[in-house]
Amino acid sequence: MLDTLKAAIRDIPDFPSPGIVFKDITPLLGDPQAFGLVIDLLAQRYIGRHVDRVVGVEARGFILGAALAYRLNTGLIMVRKPGKLPAATLKAAYQLEYGKDELEIHRDAMLPGSRVVLVDDVMATGGTVRAAIDLIKALQCEIIELAFLIELTFLHGRERLQGYDVFSLLQY
Repeated sequence: MLDTLKAAIRDIPDFPSPGIVFKDITPLLGDPQAFGLVIDLLAQRYIGRHVDRVVGVEARGFILGAALAYRLNTGLIMVRKPGKLPAATLKAAYQLEYGKDELEIHRDAMLPGSRVVLVDDVMATGGTVRAAIDLIKALQCEIIELAFLIELTFLHGRERLQGYDVFSLLQY
């Protein structure tokens, strides 16, 4: 089953910069059986765990997060790059494996105490998700789990996420 998912992901060398091997999930997303399997496997983890919101990280985290939120009958909260959200936001900076960036969330996205699952497509160094965690914690929400389609284990991203439950469907 997981081999089927891995077969639907292609490697793109030297993207977005030399030396990076990008895990392209677009073939998986375009395959209804593979995409459905991903969402089914994620949803099975959280059904019955009282999830108030799914938080998706820009941009592929929106795709997975929206489908998961639908399956869990809850809402999707978006964590976006600066300047993309129209209302008042909170901001967090982070280091990528190939640069620096920032993320934002609406200040009124969730009520304090909301229970959330944070979803993204790939965990690499953990910098992006760490910034998203900081935003969720600033809103005084509880993180049930950090969920990823892919974990690049050789980059040791879990080390930055100690104290949080982490789940990844596929590891490389």
